[in-house]
Amino acid sequence: SDNAILRHTYWNLSRTEPSTLHCWLRALGGVRQKSKRDFVARERDIPKHTFAAWPANFRAQREGAAAADQRQQALELAQEVCNGTPFVGGVFVGDQPGDSFNFDAYRCGMDQVTAAGGTPIIFQSYGLTGQADEDIVEAYRQIGQHVEEYLAFELGQMFAPFGKIYSLEVYQQLLGIPSCVGAKHSSLNRELEWQRLAIRDEHRPDFKVLTGNDLAIDMVMYGSDYLLGLSTFAPEEFARRDEMWEKGDPSFYELNDVLQYLGCFAFRNPVPAYKHSAAQFLHLRQWINKPLTFPGSPTRPDSDLPILEDILQRLSSC
Repeated sequence: SDNAILRHTYWNLSRTEPSTLHCWLRALGGVRQKSKRDFVARERDIPKHTFAAWPANFRAQREGAAAADQRQQALELAQEVCNGTPFVGGVFVGDQPGDSFNFDAYRCGMDQVTAAGGTPIIFQSYGLTGQADEDIVEAYRQIGQHVEEYLAFELGQMFAPFGKIYSLEVYQQLLGIPSCVGAKHSSLNRELEWQRLAIRDEHRPDFKVLTGNDLAIDMVMYGSDYLLGLSTFAPEEFARRDEMWEKGDPSFYELNDVLQYLGCFAFRNPVPAYKHSAAQFLHLRQWINKPLTFPGSPTRPDSDLPILEDILQRLSSC
């Protein structure tokens, strides 16, 4: 039962020994931190609107030739900057409520990502999440028959209306798909993620539970790896935090607290406006020329800027 899983999980919370973390920066996957920083600074070389949507490029676009071209450009840039380092590329199908699951569209997206050398992460869609549980699992099995490995993604509706947090029964069945090597979990709820860690530990220890909880970035202490939008704001600081955790350095906690302050501020309601917070923060760091996001994305007020400047100063002193 859920209660039994929670009891098991709470018992395991004492297992906070330092360990090696697996992470993917939101924008570029496992790219080295300096490369990510240098790439962001090269934003001026990218056509207008393309870089602005970069952290959410695959997620924010809709179907059409322009969107396909932007996705291809994003993949080529990732391939160039990563230079052989593994990266993750999002596969997004822009459908409408009531649409059927469109495997062909997912297949095309997966082919595009794997052709560039990336690992696909399967963004949800109305067609995928609108099915019965058994059909959702079958859809992931069908996806798994087409690629050697991929990542699944549970997305709360505070991020997108087509998102769905699956039942534990569905989640456990995902672990039974060999080519599904992990899943990002973005419910912003610790208990739901703890439940998934307990299932992972019991049924498939090598399965990666990738936290997407930017309001609880210390989930790495409980066994989660991560794929956080927040890491786009401060990739070098996240790398330093992770190294501290691996070495058992108590300075981890102070740096983690400041990063968490940034996460709570940037991911407040409306949550999707975190993309503008990221652009504001990267602009303050002089990494991009303008604090813009993709047209139509929610925005933050300019009154956020002094707070972001203060957080940036705090990070520099950690």
